[in-house]
Amino acid sequence: MLNARTLRAWISKELGPSAVAKHMVAISTNLTLVEKFGIDPNNAFAFWDWVGGRYSVCSAVGVLPLSLQYGFTVVEKYSAPFEKNLPVLLGILSVWNVSFFGYPASAILPYSQALEKFAPHIQQVSMESNGKGVSIDGKPLPFETGEIDFGEPGTNGQHSFYQLIHQGRVVPCDFIGIVKSQQPVYLEGEVVNNHDELMSNFFAQPDALAYGKTPEELLKENVLQHLVPHKTFSGNRPSLSLLLPSLDAYKIGQLLAIYEHRVAVQGFIWGINSFDQWGVELGKSLATQVRKQLHASRVKGESAEGFNFSTTTMLTKYLKESFDVPANPPTILPRI
Repeated sequence: MLNARTLRAWISKELGPSAVAKHMVAISTNLTLVEKFGIDPNNAFAFWDWVGGRYSVCSAVGVLPLSLQYGFTVVEKYSAPFEKNLPVLLGILSVWNVSFFGYPASAILPYSQALEKFAPHIQQVSMESNGKGVSIDGKPLPFETGEIDFGEPGTNGQHSFYQLIHQGRVVPCDFIGIVKSQQPVYLEGEVVNNHDELMSNFFAQPDALAYGKTPEELLKENVLQHLVPHKTFSGNRPSLSLLLPSLDAYKIGQLLAIYEHRVAVQGFIWGINSFDQWGVELGKSLATQVRKQLHASRVKGESAEGFNFSTTTMLTKYLKESFDVPANPPTILPRI
């Protein structure tokens, strides 16, 4: 809302207050507050009041601009029976890994630098939606739900955390590969082009996880006896691979839809409400108290109080060492 007020101030300054109603639209459950903000209620798109704060691409908030851009027939285009439905299959596999095998984490590994923000996006979609400990009717769950999602593109991850997923904890992995490179490069004299080099790793890593390497195989390769335990790979580590023909906007939309609907499938099976996020509210509430304290300390010189010892100590240090920061810094608005 602070960002929205900042934008409103900028539009008002550049075009006049009446321009807000013409140049801003809202997606909200509260049309009264929309009008109070200065946006014409006729330019507001309502949605269900039970939709929480996390909006996926496929929710009312995300799908509206997409349907305006591409047409709603495109949005509704694809469906599939359960036995061939990728989000359903991925959701079932995830529930199997989390609730039956007890694997707490999942790695999303796109072999494309263009998808470097994909894993963090799905991390938010998944962990904020399904990080629950009670059922939809408020009863404590007798099994684990949700998963710790993380990831990194291509070979960056191989030199970051693949050591752990190969020889440490079991982490189910989703490998995402692209057939056609967005920037094909071939250096004369090289064995393969640059994209083939990248995809060689994409095809090899799942095999390494699945089959590993036994002590017997290492001994046949004349590996020194004392190194055998260190070079042994247990194998039998789960992964799946998605191979996209290319990476255009349409394919990225499909990828987003697969993972966002996968999260919904998980929630349905676990019997949790994937569409509320009470877990983020406590921190927000406490932040409000801190905000009031910072204002009182900077404007009135009041000491920090009402917090635990650790927080009081840190707040006091923060205020002391940032004493030259004004309570209300001058407004800086961008200009076109």
